[in-house]
Amino acid sequence: MSFAGPFLLDASIDSDSVADPSKRAFLSKITALFAVAACGGLAPPAGEAAQRRYPTVAQPSAMNALTASIDNHIKYLRLSGRIAANERTAWLVYDFTSRQYLTAINAGIPYQSASMIKPFIALAFFYKVLEGRLHYTPYHRMRMEAMIQYSDNSATNYFIRLLNQTSRRTGPAEAERTLKRYHPGIFRHTRIVERIPSGGRSYRNKASALDYHRFLYALWYNQLPFSNELKRLMNLPNRDRVYTGADGVARQTWVFDKTGTTARLCGDMGILVAQGRNGGRYPYTFIGIIEKTRSTRNYRAWKNDRGDVIREVSGIAYQHLRRMHNLV
Repeated sequence: MSFAGPFLLDASIDSDSVADPSKRAFLSKITALFAVAACGGLAPPAGEAAQRRYPTVAQPSAMNALTASIDNHIKYLRLSGRIAANERTAWLVYDFTSRQYLTAINAGIPYQSASMIKPFIALAFFYKVLEGRLHYTPYHRMRMEAMIQYSDNSATNYFIRLLNQTSRRTGPAEAERTLKRYHPGIFRHTRIVERIPSGGRSYRNKASALDYHRFLYALWYNQLPFSNELKRLMNLPNRDRVYTGADGVARQTWVFDKTGTTARLCGDMGILVAQGRNGGRYPYTFIGIIEKTRSTRNYRAWKNDRGDVIREVSGIAYQHLRRMHNLV
C-alpha cells in the first residue's frame, strides 16, 4: 500500500544545537468535518495518490516566522534554566489548509518515543486484522482504549504479544516490519525494539517528528486501516500537552493526540482542529518533543514543567495560525 503525502527534506531546521469534554465530541463533529472535506475543503491535492510520491510543499524559507518565534522562546527558556544544556527539542507544525510546513525544527532526528509509539503499535495490529491474522473483538477494543487513552503499558505489551503470535520475529520486530512493509515512506526513522519494560522505562524505541507527522497526515486522510477507529481512540479524553492547560489555544479546538513520558522524554504528537470565525475548521499537526541525555532525578517536577513548555509552544503555534486563518 503506497502513501502520498507532503514531503520535507530530512535536513530540517536545526536550531536546538546552540480533558476538556467539550473538545471531544468526536463522532458527530468529525462526520460533519469530513463532509466539508468531501466538498474539497480539506481534500489532498489533486493527483497526489496517482503520483505516488512526496511533493515538496515547503522549504525552510517558508517557515521563518513561526520557526523564529519558537526558536526565540526555547533560547529564552535555556537562558532562564527551564531547559537544561543536556536536553534537546524537536518541533513540527503542518497546516492542512495551506498545505505547508510552518516549522520543522530537528524534525528528521530520531528521538525516544516513550508512549508516543503506542498508536504505531495499534496500526501494526490493525494491519494484522486486515490480513485476517487477528481479530478486533470487543475485548481488544477495551484494551486498545486502555493503551491509547490511559497509556496502559500492560495493554501495549498485550498487543505486542499478539503481533509476536503472527510471526517468528519478536513482537517489537514484527510491529516495525509490518509498518515499514506497508508504509516505508512514513516510518523512515522509526525503530521498535522493545516492549514497555517494568516501570515504564522505555528508552530504546525511537521515531522522528517527521514520522509522527506523516502518520498523522495519513490518518487524517483515511489512508490507514481503521482510520476512523484510530481517530476515535486518539480523541478520547486525556490530559494532553497541546490543548489541556495551553492558554493560547482556543477552547473550541478539537484534539487527536498521544503523549509520551519517561524520565528522559516528554512529548506529544497530534492533530488539532481549530475553529475559524467564519465557522470553518482548520486542522494542523503539532509535534513537540523534549529529550534528556540522562534520567531526571525529580520525575514528576520535570515531567510537569516540560509538559508546560510544550503547552507554551502549542499556544505560540496556535496564535500564528490564528493570524493566518482568522481563528477564534
